[in-house]
Amino acid sequence: MPERTLVELLHGKYAHANPVACVEDVSFELAGQRAGNFQHSIWQLVSHVNYWMDYELKRIRGEMPAYPAHAAESWPAHAAPANESEWKKAIAQFKDFLARLEALAESTPEVLAREVPATHPDHTKHSSSLHAVLWQTLVHNSYHVGQIAMLRRALGAWPPSAGGDTW
Repeated sequence: MPERTLVELLHGKYAHANPVACVEDVSFELAGQRAGNFQHSIWQLVSHVNYWMDYELKRIRGEMPAYPAHAAESWPAHAAPANESEWKKAIAQFKDFLARLEALAESTPEVLAREVPATHPDHTKHSSSLHAVLWQTLVHNSYHVGQIAMLRRALGAWPPSAGGDTW
C-alpha cells in the first residue's frame, strides 16, 4: 500500500499549501522581490527547496552527493533570477522533483523501508529509510512553501490563481 498521506501532503492537502499553486503563477518580477525584513525572495526559496529535493533524490539513487560545507551553498546569492527563462526553469524543476518524490511515495512498503546511504555524519543519527527521507523532505518543503505563501501575502499576491486559503 502506498503512503497516501505523504502523497497528499506533497500536493498541499489538509493544512498544507499547494506547493505548485504557490509558485506556478508567480511572475519573474515578483519572484525576486523581498518583503520588509524577510531575508529571502520567492526565487531564493524555490531554488533552496529545489537544491534539497535534488540532493535527496540523488542520495536516494545512491549517487552520494557532497553535503554542503555551509548552509549558504544551498541558497542562490542573488534575490532574483537572472532572467525569466531561469525562473521558468526553476518552476519546472520544482514540479518535476515533486513528481519524482510522489512516484517514490507510491512505492511498496518493502521499497519504502530501504535504507538510503548517509552522506553526512548527522544522517547516521536518524532513520534514513526511503520513507523517512521522503517525510523529512516533505516537512522541509512545507516549511518553505509556508514562507512563500507568507511572502505572497506580504507582497499583495495572494491567493494564487489556482486558489488558496485566505483566512
